[in-house]
Amino acid sequence: MRRDSTLSDEVRVAAVHLFAVGYGGMAAATHLGVGVAPITRLYNRWRVRGEDALVHGSTQRRYSFEEKLEVVRRFNAGEHKTELAAAFGLSSPKTVESWARAYRTHGEDGLRPKQRGRPSTVPRTREEALEQENLFLRTKVALLEKLQTLDATE
Repeated sequence: MRRDSTLSDEVRVAAVHLFAVGYGGMAAATHLGVGVAPITRLYNRWRVRGEDALVHGSTQRRYSFEEKLEVVRRFNAGEHKTELAAAFGLSSPKTVESWARAYRTHGEDGLRPKQRGRPSTVPRTREEALEQENLFLRTKVALLEKLQTLDATE
């Protein structure tokens, strides 16, 4: 069983067999007596990937900005998310929704690759280095002035 799955391998296999004979996500969940949400996610993957929905290995693939933009434009033009996911080899129709939401919120920049990790604290230009040093020195002066006033009051 996958670490992040609430379904046992037996339930997942049984669900895929039910999907193959015509059951939908909710009907399969009811028939198997399990939660609707995980079965529905499995059903959506099954609609895109068929029997490969049961594969445990990572199917994560990086998509270029142009591919993401094409998927979103076709989705916004009225194509169904499941068909787009199958055509572009996406792991789930939820990926199409996620990209469309990012596009609506941030425009094309929402689809561009993001830099991973913590931002660098090293200044990139001489001006940034001077600004950083100036801020440090102002803070140091303010702290020393505060200490002097505290010493004077004692």
